[in-house]
Amino acid sequence: MKVEKNKVVAVCYDLKVDDGETGMVPYETVPEDKPFYFLFNAGEVFPKFEEALLGKSAGDVFSADLGFDDAYGDYIEEKKTIIPKANFKEKGKVNKDLLRVGNVIPMQDNKGGQIRGEITKIDYTGVHMDFNPPLAGYDLSFSGKIISVRDALPVEIEHGHAHGPDGHHHH
Repeated sequence: MKVEKNKVVAVCYDLKVDDGETGMVPYETVPEDKPFYFLFNAGEVFPKFEEALLGKSAGDVFSADLGFDDAYGDYIEEKKTIIPKANFKEKGKVNKDLLRVGNVIPMQDNKGGQIRGEITKIDYTGVHMDFNPPLAGYDLSFSGKIISVRDALPVEIEHGHAHGPDGHHHH
């Protein structure tokens, strides 16, 4: 079975990022025994990543080099902001466990959409947060193997994403 629209594809891969100094450095490994499942051509993964898989079958290897424009986009300085500590109060108290440098916190943008922000610093001015994706501005290099390809279930096509190995929802 070939990788194409309305197929659920499982892949394992190594992701390297160009750190701008030493070149491509390992960032993430998705092992063969815990592959990443996605619905092909549903907007779940980068189009350039899908391009590298199109027409291939289970067992085939692939590689995809994505410039930052084809991945998470450029790093945008304006996506950094300072939020008053009072905004993090729950039941009148600031949650000290939540407010730690390095924590990634789900927040809402001004349109009510979900965004993730990383705490980069906390000082007297407030909580410094960065809403750029962690890999914004980086070139990415994937190398991996296709583990399986199956027909997507109607519910997966309707939902626009894969529901795991056999089409059932993960809870």
